[in-house]
Parts: sequence; structure tokens; C-alpha cells
Amino acid sequence: MLTLLDTIQGTSVSDQKTQIVVVGGGAGGLELVRRLGSRYGREKHDIILVDRNLTHIWKPLLHEVAAGSLDANLDEVGYGGHAVRWGYRFFNGALESIDRSTRHIITAPLLDDSGKEVIGRHRIRYDYLVLAFGGVSNDFGVPGVREHAQFLEHRGQADSFRQKLLNACLRANHEHNTGNPEARVRICIIGGGATGVELSAELYNAAKSLRYYGLEVFDESKLEVTLLEAGPRILPQIDAELAGTARHELEQLGVSVRENTQVVRVAEHSVETKDGEAIPADLIVWAAGVKGADGVTEMSDLELNRLSQFVVKPTLQTTLDDHIFALGDCASCLLPGQERPIPPRAQSAHQMASHVFDNLCRIQAGKPLRDFVYKDHGSLVSLSRFSTVGSLMGNLVGGRMAVEGRLARWAYQSLYRMHLIAIHGWWRGISLIVIGHVNQIVRPKLKLH
Repeated sequence: MLTLLDTIQGTSVSDQKTQIVVVGGGAGGLELVRRLGSRYGREKHDIILVDRNLTHIWKPLLHEVAAGSLDANLDEVGYGGHAVRWGYRFFNGALESIDRSTRHIITAPLLDDSGKEVIGRHRIRYDYLVLAFGGVSNDFGVPGVREHAQFLEHRGQADSFRQKLLNACLRANHEHNTGNPEARVRICIIGGGATGVELSAELYNAAKSLRYYGLEVFDESKLEVTLLEAGPRILPQIDAELAGTARHELEQLGVSVRENTQVVRVAEHSVETKDGEAIPADLIVWAAGVKGADGVTEMSDLELNRLSQFVVKPTLQTTLDDHIFALGDCASCLLPGQERPIPPRAQSAHQMASHVFDNLCRIQAGKPLRDFVYKDHGSLVSLSRFSTVGSLMGNLVGGRMAVEGRLARWAYQSLYRMHLIAIHGWWRGISLIVIGHVNQIVRPKLKLH
């Protein structure tokens, strides 16, 4: 077993740099290593980011990548170049296990597409470890989900869905041209949260543009989207009235919204509900629930909740090891006086990353750690170019302010701009925002290939 970034032979323990390892380059992890690298540099610290991917894309954009409305190549961030700019190191690998007794993580061998080993198993020393590798969709044990449904958890899955969507549209277009005017593309999306709702709307936005890409007779009228939600309403995270507005907007587009509909089985081309109905589908997307990543239970002896998320104290340190922090979707933080853990949202990961950064700095300075305070800034859901609904925490009328229309669309876009500033810093973040605005004007509106 090889050792990477460990003690250099002949170097005394007192001369070792303080090594902070962050596993996961999502919104929270990438922001954290940028701030740590900027704060400490390389003189007395080694800041190391470990991720199985080579690039980062903001997860709330994946539904646009999946629908073909966004070219991810223009919006993704390469970890290597980012690391050089901000003074940390990047290691391409996936966490396999944590050795708490020696304070090392072990990364799994990195394989290429043919299964050939590229990088072997490695050990990486840490003084402080931050787990920020997110979660995965919770299939709740429903038969057939893992075999037949598509997921939108990372760039590869979004690219795969986009290609399957294009293939289905091409087949329907060909069938229509060869004598079947009833040919349709049927898509069933399971889960009425933000991802399911946003993808439903984005699909209709993409369908409107397909005729410009060689599909002469294909448009949104040839698309049948069914959105299933097991609960009493879609978008439970926002106000009921606003959720009703979102449902109305979706139904105006042509989406069949089915609430109080529990899925009990997924087949290759159909979804079976608790009522015994079989809903036909060419493509099935599972967007319901979040749990800890696969294999977490074998990684360590750290405390996990029933969803395989790391249980953390209010300081965001894990309950069994003060040298290990966890943030974002892979963490379960139940703050004093609260009934539920912090929700798995992008704003949660951002706030937790800022807090972990502050506590790591306090540790270096010999100061006591502070407890995390979560501030709910509201929720916004984009219905593509058609509408945006949600709520924001404002100072108006002393509480939550409902927003719709252009103001909501501007606020939704501002969330991504804030993300760019968080991972790139103010000056580069602002420049990328300007470049992105220009690209929106001049670049194609649909990315299919």
C-alpha cells in the first residue's frame, strides 16, 4: 500500500506541516479548500482536496445539463487549475476507508473506463479531516429503481440522461415521419422536490428548440411528462400557496402532476403505483430523497444515522472524533431545540463550509470552537425560462417574503453568482459572472452532443 503526502523520510514530526484533508469537491468542499488555501498557503499547511472527479459543476445546474439546456463544459471548474490558483493540492481518488488510529484516509484504486488501474490504493495523512462528499438519492428500497431509473447526482449521470433523451426524441421523430403520428416521448419523474420540478419544466424548454437540431416534426407537443410525488403536495420546502403556483405553471406546460402517488415498483418501461396503476415511460428519473453515499457504513466506525449520514455535534465535528468534521448532504446535524436536522440544500452546504473554515481557523489559533447556527434564507425553484417561484428571508414586514416572476428569476440566478464568488473569490467570481452573461447571449441555447 503506497503512501501519498505523508511524512517525508528524514523529516521530524515537529517539522511536519499541518495537513487538512477535505474529501469532496462539491459546493461546500470546494469553497472550503479555496478559503483554507487562501488563508494559510503552503508554508506551514498542506490543504488537500480529494475527489473522484476531475471537475466541479454546481449540483443545482444538473437538471439543465440533463435537459440539454446548459453546456456543462462552459460552467464546470477544473480542480487542478483551481488548486494551483488557491494554494491547495488536488488528488484524484475516492475515499475507501478512514484509519482513525493513525489519522490516515485510504483512497480506492482509480480505474479507467476499461477497468485498468490508473492510480493504486493510497494512504493520505491528516491532522484534520473534513468529509464533504455529499449524498445520493434514497430509493427507499423500491424494487427496480437502481436497475431501471436514471439519477441526477453528478455530471456523468446528467450527460447519460441527455443522450438517452436525444435518442428517444430521434426515435419518436422517425416514427412520426414513417406513419405513426401518435409517437411520443414519455418521461416519468419520481419526486416532487426541487430537482423533479425543475427538470419537468426544463424538458419543455428544451423540446421547443429540438426542431432547430434536425428533428423537423418534434416539439413540446410530442413530449409527455408525468411528475409523481408521494406526499400531499410538490415542493414541501416552500409555502403551500407558492407550491400551488408551481403546480399550475407545470400543468400549463403540459406536465401531469400526480400528488399522493406512491411508487412501489419500477420496471424498464413502466412505473407501478400503490393503487396498482402502471404508468408507461420511455425514460424514468428518480429524484426522491437523500441519504448517505454508498459504502459509507464500511468506511469507518464513526456514528451514522439511519440514512447513513455522519452524525455531527453543533461544532460540526463528528461525535466520536474531534479531528474529523462533516458538512453538507453527508452530514446529519440536529441543532439544540430543533426537531429536524439541517435540510440537504446548497445553502446549508455553503453555511456549513463557512463554519468549518471558521472553526479550523480557531483551532489553529488555540481558540474555543463555536456552535453552528443555521439561517434559512428561503427556497427558490426555477421553472426554466417560464417562471420562478419561492420565498426569501427578507427584512420586509419582519419575515419571509414571497417572490415570483422577474424578481424571483433574478434572485435564483443570484444564487449561482454567489456560488461563483464563494469558490473563486470576489474579483475572479465577478469576471466569470460577466463572461457568463455574455455567453448566455451568444452561445447556443441547447446542448445535445
